[in-house]
Amino acid sequence: MTDQAAPHPARGPLDAVRLEAAFADATGLSVELLAEATSTNEVATERARAGAPEGLVVVAEHQVAGRGRLDRSWTTTPGAAVTFSLVLRPTVAPASWPWIPLLVGHAVAKAVTTLGVPARVKWPNDVLLHGDLKVAGILVERVDTPAGAAAIVGVGINVATTAEELPVPTATSLLLGAPAGVTPPDRTSVLLECVAAVREAYDAWQAGGSQAGERLASSYREQCATLGREVRVELPGDGRLEGRAVDVDEHGRLVVETATGLQRVGAGDVVHVRPAG
Repeated sequence: MTDQAAPHPARGPLDAVRLEAAFADATGLSVELLAEATSTNEVATERARAGAPEGLVVVAEHQVAGRGRLDRSWTTTPGAAVTFSLVLRPTVAPASWPWIPLLVGHAVAKAVTTLGVPARVKWPNDVLLHGDLKVAGILVERVDTPAGAAAIVGVGINVATTAEELPVPTATSLLLGAPAGVTPPDRTSVLLECVAAVREAYDAWQAGGSQAGERLASSYREQCATLGREVRVELPGDGRLEGRAVDVDEHGRLVVETATGLQRVGAGDVVHVRPAG
């Protein structure tokens, strides 16, 4: 018989008792923990259309058919990732909604950093470790419900995924990316820290008016790994844009300096070509 190594402490089931206790003490938040789901965004959308209030968090122990931006799939190994969706019902003007994905990516990157693993964000909301390795993906969808429009915020984070389990070479996990001497956080800690960070950032942004929007934009720019980089942007409809990312404007659009002038991108897939300089 061959001895098998014990799983890393970061891996394993979520602590349901700890989650219930934490959410019981959290104002404006509730949790629904599922053993398995095709997509937590799909479940959260159903709940929102059935009248779920803002603050419902749908968590899946294992997500079998997750979706990312631009209709990409998000695959995870059982017990190795955190996948959740949060129902929000923003009251800000519709023109400000494009900032929600950026806000969420920024908040998740801050939460991961707080847990001991320094992270940055690639425009609009991919969370990166060690330069350009993606550790978390985010999908925000607007859905119409009888109670008004809702934003469904989906987050997937590789927590204890091993190198052999990574779907692509440009992915990583908190287990692989933690600095030497830092114990990778467990899945329950990651979930609680990320939900709290997103809700805190969202509440401050909603309540603070234009000044809060300006603070978010400034903080996002400081944490954005895309700015100052040569980029290639794959645009919807098979278009392509190349140049230097120089700013994120007041509407959350990426400003790219091209050979023909400044271009503003509201949607697209960004590839970091090389570091600035």
